[in-house]
Amino acid sequence: MLDDNLKSQLKGYLEKVTRPIVITASVDDSEASREMLALLNDLLSLSDRISLSERRDDDARKPSFALSTPGHDIHLRFAGLPMGHEFTSLVLALLQVGGHPSKLAQDTIAAIRELPGEYRFETYFSLSCQNCPDVVQALNLMSVLNPNIEHVAIDGALFQDEVEQRQVMSVPTIFLNGEVFAAGRMGVEEIVARLDSNSAARDAEKINAKKPFDVLVVGGGPAGAAAAIYAARKGIRTGVAAERFGGQVLDTMAIENFVSVSYTEGPKLAAALEQHVKEYDVDVMNLQRAEKLRPTADGIEIQLANGGKLTSKTVILSTGARWRQMGVPGEEQYRNAGVAYCPHCDGPLFKGKRVAVIGGGNSGVEAAIDLAGIVAHVTLLEFDSKLRADDVLQRKLRSLANVRIITSAQTTEVLGDGSKVNGLVYKDREGGDSHRVELEGIFVQIGLLPNTEWLKGTLELSPRGEIIIDERGQTSLPGVFAAGDATTVPYKQIVIAMGAGSTAALSAFDHLIRTSAPAEVEAAAA
Repeated sequence: MLDDNLKSQLKGYLEKVTRPIVITASVDDSEASREMLALLNDLLSLSDRISLSERRDDDARKPSFALSTPGHDIHLRFAGLPMGHEFTSLVLALLQVGGHPSKLAQDTIAAIRELPGEYRFETYFSLSCQNCPDVVQALNLMSVLNPNIEHVAIDGALFQDEVEQRQVMSVPTIFLNGEVFAAGRMGVEEIVARLDSNSAARDAEKINAKKPFDVLVVGGGPAGAAAAIYAARKGIRTGVAAERFGGQVLDTMAIENFVSVSYTEGPKLAAALEQHVKEYDVDVMNLQRAEKLRPTADGIEIQLANGGKLTSKTVILSTGARWRQMGVPGEEQYRNAGVAYCPHCDGPLFKGKRVAVIGGGNSGVEAAIDLAGIVAHVTLLEFDSKLRADDVLQRKLRSLANVRIITSAQTTEVLGDGSKVNGLVYKDREGGDSHRVELEGIFVQIGLLPNTEWLKGTLELSPRGEIIIDERGQTSLPGVFAAGDATTVPYKQIVIAMGAGSTAALSAFDHLIRTSAPAEVEAAAA
């Protein structure tokens, strides 16, 4: 199952465990069970601290396996084969069950252990989903730390009957005590905050006690990370308030145009960005959503959703962008119930079904090509009279037998049966007729929308909602700079966002020098 190189690496990791790891496999006579046992036997051969037993007469999902250790009440199970993006989740679970300490902040560990009540979590994932490991790893760790927390990570592609019965149409989808808890990427802190109703008030209290910053970066994507690094290197007090550190990069599958790195994946790059920022004296405040910006006599005040307020002499806005929605009836109602925005994550859940892709740019055509290898049929609808994707992508798309391309098509409605999508309606922009397409899934790929609604009426925005900046990253408000996909800078690319973030930080530092110099001279003269 595992190649020699992977075995060698894994053996080195397993040398870090300090207590026995008991693997209990629940199997039947299926090929999937045989594959899982092959993986587990590979693990058994790599450490004398691992033991393995098989069960066929229990009521657990098959194939699945539980991880535990003697003397500790741990309820952690993988249902399926945790390879692909989930292999790291397996390695971390082995280490944590085996006693290797987590790098999680001590106050978060304490909050997990103090959670009242009992929690039975089930997470449906797909092996191609780059968002799923964050959720799986978070809940696995929580189940190791708190005996009242149980977690089962379930490969949705392998347990299709469950997916159909529970109407799981996007991953990761989390069930808590049998009811839907959340869908989409979540980290430990975010999950704990949802479970602990007092956490927001405690966060606000901590934030309100912070001293003013010299530079406060709002947003933690590539632009925000670069801005924080460049500001901190100047030796000035720097903070980052981010709703989700890593931003949209976390939702990016493959990155092949980042100069000097021929290939990487979004979550890996986001983790590297965060690690680089934390090497400097930067106060990183994650899971903080900005709601208002207000100039004051002391500088710039940022009001957060939890009631906290931060003050800084200068601010760099790098709030990024999100997937643009179609804005048609039914879209919001069936979001995560057939309407999806990540073909890599949710595509495997539509195996053998009919889907549509909305958008004929590079992202839309790439999505249609990827989905064509999984689903029964793909209908691609493009608003314009022709596709806008690169020629090489269009040629590949047109070579696929199970793809239909419709141009001059305006999607007007998402249809469903009350619980999930069963079709869409589009208007022929040339003839004016409306047409219905029967299908089970819709993947929306029509560009980005800047996260700037909270800034309307505060500073100057373009008609598209982008923050208007000059060549130095300066906005219409003195002392407020901006960078990245939320701004009017052309070409929304990671490398461009990083450069813009660096520019904004250097401009903010220059602003501080020029505005503080008279006061410093006056003080020295006195």
